[in-house]
Amino acid sequence: MTLMRVVAGFGLTAVLLLSGCSTRSISDSGYDTGRYGRSGYVTELSEFDVLGIDRTAIHSDEEIASQLAKAKRLVLSRNSRILVIQSGAMQPDAPMLQAMQKRYAVGAFTGVSSSIGWREDKAGKPAVTAQSYAKSSRLAAAQGGHDKIMVYWGVLESARENLVTSTVSWVPIVGWVLPDERQRMRISLRVALIDTATGQWEMFTPEPIDDRAFSNMIGRRETDQGLVASLKEKAYAAAALELQQRFER
Repeated sequence: MTLMRVVAGFGLTAVLLLSGCSTRSISDSGYDTGRYGRSGYVTELSEFDVLGIDRTAIHSDEEIASQLAKAKRLVLSRNSRILVIQSGAMQPDAPMLQAMQKRYAVGAFTGVSSSIGWREDKAGKPAVTAQSYAKSSRLAAAQGGHDKIMVYWGVLESARENLVTSTVSWVPIVGWVLPDERQRMRISLRVALIDTATGQWEMFTPEPIDDRAFSNMIGRRETDQGLVASLKEKAYAAAALELQQRFER
C-alpha cells in the first residue's frame, strides 16, 4: 500500500467519524457525546412544544393583529414563583436552580419530550398536540402556584482559531474529538419566559460565554467536563441576572 493510499484512507476515516458525530446540548454534555455516531438529541423540546404554536393551523391577518394588540410586557417581582424547565433534561441543572433561587421561588419540571406521551389515535393523528402540551405545562405550573414558566435551551461550541488572521469561528462541538490540547469552548443559551395564566411569552438570548483550558491526553476528559461545568455555572448566573434586568419593574 502506498503512502498516498494510507493518507487517503486515513482522511476518509476521519471524515466518516466526524460526519457521524453529533453536537452537544447542555443536557447531553458528556465527553463522549457523538462518539458512536448518534444523530440529533431527540428528547429536546422545541419552541412549538412549549409555546403552543400549531404549525399546521392557518391563521388570518386579523387573528395575528388581535394577538399583537393584546400583547403586554411580562413582569417579574421578588414574589414571582417560576417553574424552571431545561430542555432535554429530567430536571434543570443545579447551578441554574441555585442562580434563580437567589431572587425567586422556583420549582423544577421535566424537559424531556418523551414524557409528553405522544401517541396516535385510531385515525393515525397525534393524540397530543404542541398546543395541548403547552396548556398542560401551564396547568402543572398553576397547580404548583407558579405564575411564570421559564424554559431554556443551550448548546456547547468549540473555537476554530486561525493563527494567521487571528479570526475565530465557532463550530458545533464533538465531545471526544479535540484538534489540539488547547480547548476553547463556549456556551450559548436561549431562554423563554411564559405567563402561566395567559400563555403570553417573551424570549431572549444571553451573550455567549467562552473559556479555555489546557489538557493532556490522560486528563482530557476531566478537563473537558470541568470546563463544561464552569461554563454552565457562569452562563446560568448571567441568564438569571438578565432575566431580572429585563422583566423586573
